[in-house]
Amino acid sequence: MKPTRPAVLVGIFVVVALLTWLIVRQIYSDLPLLPWTAIPTVLLLAVGEGYSGWMTRARIARKPDTKPVEPLAVARLAALAKASAYAGAVFAGLFAGFSLTTVQLLTSETPRSEFFVATGSLLASVALIAAALYLENSCRVPKDPEGERHDFSR
Repeated sequence: MKPTRPAVLVGIFVVVALLTWLIVRQIYSDLPLLPWTAIPTVLLLAVGEGYSGWMTRARIARKPDTKPVEPLAVARLAALAKASAYAGAVFAGLFAGFSLTTVQLLTSETPRSEFFVATGSLLASVALIAAALYLENSCRVPKDPEGERHDFSR
């Protein structure tokens, strides 16, 4: 599995944001209100992935008072991190499209509250992307000073 490239995440974000903005500005009045619950939910996922990255890095480095990590568990965490980064980019794009639509309507009360919910959800999605990239980076096998990789199969 290759590392996630930030340029791909930015591309996904921009394309989804523009598509969402084009669609939402046409049908905004027919849509239900955005749920504010997306903010704490996505932030909780970001905290969980950040903590997992911190613990995984310590276990791979064999810090004192940590158990050795199973290679299959690291592979699963890396796959979770990659999927979370892509999902975070899609959701960030969706919420950015909503923010772009509602920023033009800030004089009305409902679009103003929707703008704050969409922007908060956008920031939470960016936090999820950052935590996912940190977790993915934490799953890498460290190199020896001589340039050789560690063998954790023992």
